[in-house]
Amino acid sequence: MPDIESIIEQPENSRSGKRRSHGKPKTKDRRALIVALSLIGVLVLGGAGAVWGVQHRLTSNIEKLGDPFAELTDRPEAAAPAATADSTASLDATALNFLVVGSDSRISAGDPDQWEVGAQRTDAIMLVHLPADRSGAYAMSIPRDSWVAIPGHGEAKINAAFSYGGPTLLIQTVEQLTDVRIDHFAVTDFESFKAITDELGGVQITLKQDLYNGDTFVLPAGEHLLTGEQALVYVRQRHGLARGDFDRVQRQQAWMRAIFARMRNEQTLQNPVKSVPFMNAVTQSIAADDGLTSDVLTDLTDRAKDLGSSDLGFFTVPISGTGRSPDGTQSIVNLNQAAFDELMVAVATDDVATYLAAHPDDVDLLPATAS
Repeated sequence: MPDIESIIEQPENSRSGKRRSHGKPKTKDRRALIVALSLIGVLVLGGAGAVWGVQHRLTSNIEKLGDPFAELTDRPEAAAPAATADSTASLDATALNFLVVGSDSRISAGDPDQWEVGAQRTDAIMLVHLPADRSGAYAMSIPRDSWVAIPGHGEAKINAAFSYGGPTLLIQTVEQLTDVRIDHFAVTDFESFKAITDELGGVQITLKQDLYNGDTFVLPAGEHLLTGEQALVYVRQRHGLARGDFDRVQRQQAWMRAIFARMRNEQTLQNPVKSVPFMNAVTQSIAADDGLTSDVLTDLTDRAKDLGSSDLGFFTVPISGTGRSPDGTQSIVNLNQAAFDELMVAVATDDVATYLAAHPDDVDLLPATAS
């Protein structure tokens, strides 16, 4: 068996042939897909027998964003530690909430000096909730066109917050909207999608309709093992989907579910020869706040190691439909505020499972086969 350190030392992705550049800002679209996956399964190498040095090297792959929480005030209360079996509170038994975004900016998320107001937009926004009892994980998509109040800027689409003020303003906007405290913030690179998919040897997706790249036919409807390039086409498709962006969001969620299932079925994370290159590709795609330390990632390891694909919940938050902005110039998404608020109370009190059982029709749950 090859030495684990030698695997991670490889300068190129073993399947895609792409070289990591450390001296230039990342380019291309950043998406929430890969980070949400990594938050569910990142660094389970610790449970697979990887040495600390490899885990440290993987952690160091993650770009640092600084501390986007430093200037925030009047924040929601932090989650209280859950009671353990002996009825005592444990800091290790605390729910965590991650705000995960994908930006369409070509400016590196890890280089604040290049930030320009209006130059960045978030194409995807997810609130990822990890329960204190470690029983699962929930990825909640907030439509990018949701019409909300943005501190200091009046009402606008939620993705404008990232454009107006970067991670800090987006976090402030989401916390004000949800009354849920965000523990960590992360951005991810969608172009890494291909490399990560190919590291796994493809992902199993059932297409409900023929897959096209623009006007070019790619695959017929049916079950397929998609390559990285084909998967990229699948999640990027905008036109021809009955519900537009809502179906596109479900395709993103379907990929996350498929990638996790592939990892479990192929036991990728139990074999260092497979897992190290895979996690190397995943961690190289992430930019996160400075608080996402090795200790936090080790905690994620413990949370993820016993999860199966059925323990992951994917859905879009409650909406009442689409409409126009008050001035009539923009197409927007209207949240179902009453149902949305009830869901966020469940997130804040770490009771999402109960909410979903009682209100399955209030959210847009990912079906067995996405559109």
